[in-house]
Amino acid sequence: MLTIETIILITGILLLLGIASNKFSTRMGIPVLFLFLVVGMLAGSEGLGGIEFENYALANAIGTVALSLILFDGGLRTPARSIVAALKPAGTLATVGVILTALITGLAASWILKIPLLEGLLLGSIVGSTDASAVFSVLRTGGVNIRQRLADTLEVESGSNDPMAIFLTVSLIQLITNAVEPGWGLLVMFFTQLSVGAVVGLAVGYGGVWILKNVHLGAAGLYPVMATALALFSFGMAALFGGSGFLAVYLTGIVIGNRRPIFHRGILLFHDAAAWISQILMFMTLGLLSFPSRLLESAGSALAIAFVLILVARPIAVCISLAPFRFLPRELLFLSWVGLKGAVPITLATFPMLAAVPDASTMFDTVFFVVLVSALIQGWTLPTMARSLKLDVEGKLPPPVTLEISSLQNVDGDIVDYYAGQDCRAVGRMVKDLALPDGVVVALIVRDNQIIPPQGRHSIHCGDHVIVVMRPAVRAMVDRVFSRRGDEEKALPQALEFPLRGSIRVRDMQQLYDLTLDKNLDRTLDELLRDRLGKSGIVAGASVTFDQITLRVREINSDGHVDYVGMMIVSPPEPVPETSEAKKKETEKDVESK
Repeated sequence: MLTIETIILITGILLLLGIASNKFSTRMGIPVLFLFLVVGMLAGSEGLGGIEFENYALANAIGTVALSLILFDGGLRTPARSIVAALKPAGTLATVGVILTALITGLAASWILKIPLLEGLLLGSIVGSTDASAVFSVLRTGGVNIRQRLADTLEVESGSNDPMAIFLTVSLIQLITNAVEPGWGLLVMFFTQLSVGAVVGLAVGYGGVWILKNVHLGAAGLYPVMATALALFSFGMAALFGGSGFLAVYLTGIVIGNRRPIFHRGILLFHDAAAWISQILMFMTLGLLSFPSRLLESAGSALAIAFVLILVARPIAVCISLAPFRFLPRELLFLSWVGLKGAVPITLATFPMLAAVPDASTMFDTVFFVVLVSALIQGWTLPTMARSLKLDVEGKLPPPVTLEISSLQNVDGDIVDYYAGQDCRAVGRMVKDLALPDGVVVALIVRDNQIIPPQGRHSIHCGDHVIVVMRPAVRAMVDRVFSRRGDEEKALPQALEFPLRGSIRVRDMQQLYDLTLDKNLDRTLDELLRDRLGKSGIVAGASVTFDQITLRVREINSDGHVDYVGMMIVSPPEPVPETSEAKKKETEKDVESK
């Protein structure tokens, strides 16, 4: 019996080995989850550590808590725009894709392992989900950034496909153990899992946002603890009422992360650390469960199942699921190859062991080997695959320094780090010529690990990190200033009036915001308004409308010059539908010309 002191020592050693594995992974390009599992195996009873561990119930409990924290952290970092952009394709992959993957892999497993069909389908369901934390970890390690649409699809799919894999696994275990009859009962269970998980996750998320914003806790360290408590509460409440705790905790994280509660950055940093600790302990615990001698015995059949999963099941599932969404062939090929397996399949493989399912030991060893193969083969080749398919894009380098607003009260302000890439509109301009809205301050420029306190005469260079302080309401305009030339611009909100200094030149407005105001590019907005309105027309509230915007006089100084201008976006005119008579005449002209 291990003493608590020994357990603490072993835990510390495993965490240190995990951190060392991560550094080694970064240098060698080997997927970190593969190394975590190997370190756990080496620490086990058949490895150098000699630690005797075969407690599947404890491993399952550790895996469940760890996955909850990892999913919550993933939700905190999932922007709402990603969900909106990728909801349909990712949702289809997370449901139809998982079912097809489980079905094809399960049929192959039943034939290869010579086990009953239901047990084969159970194995297929266990390995049916994709681990995006593993995918993005591999891509970051390889220095690859993929196209936004692909990244959004993978991010949302991975956060939402675990409930489907868990549902299929639990349902098949109950069918095998005769705990439930096939038919209506399974459908009720499925919809209960999704609906209860979604309702609880959203309710706890919005309730948690209100608590974090309105209940003064008095200490900064309590806000991350409160967020963790909300995550665990969400998981537990959903599970208590028969819902998916994993879906609930992911949705709770999404809501809290996108509503920016008090001490938002502190919450992110805390849960980033919690997610890393969870990953290390979970993978190493699962590694301790494995027996290398048993893995070698099942290597042949497991390798065959892994190749069916990687080369047949996942590609078929991706192509069928995403057929309506107009992905390019090379994008489909990449998504097919990105079906990287992580901790979820190994954690699910403990379910049959706990339920005493026949051939459960064979399933666990097979699943473990499949995850190792997936992590090594797919994980190691992912960066090369992205580059060879030309799906990588210019990445934003991490800032050498960061600023944050540390306040225990609601503050209407944002600190945003903009990376000035080669095609950034702001590159080559002085700070004073950026035509930024009133109240927006360039707080810091970081260049080659050097801090430059900005002044109006300082220019923005390619590769700079420009840290800007602003009110959230003007974020859309500042994003436009630091966007890349040629990118499809997001429409500016029409309901807001953006405050601008009257000294801003027409040239800067037109070049930074893609507007057309006047032929005289050297004019200031003050001069432009005084020319259009006349001397007597310069009064507060007077306005001039151009093709795309309306400029309104906000403040006038004692000399009669316009100090501040309000800019509003003009709604584009709706196209006038052609009358049937006009269409008829157009058709007659076409016929005559032919």
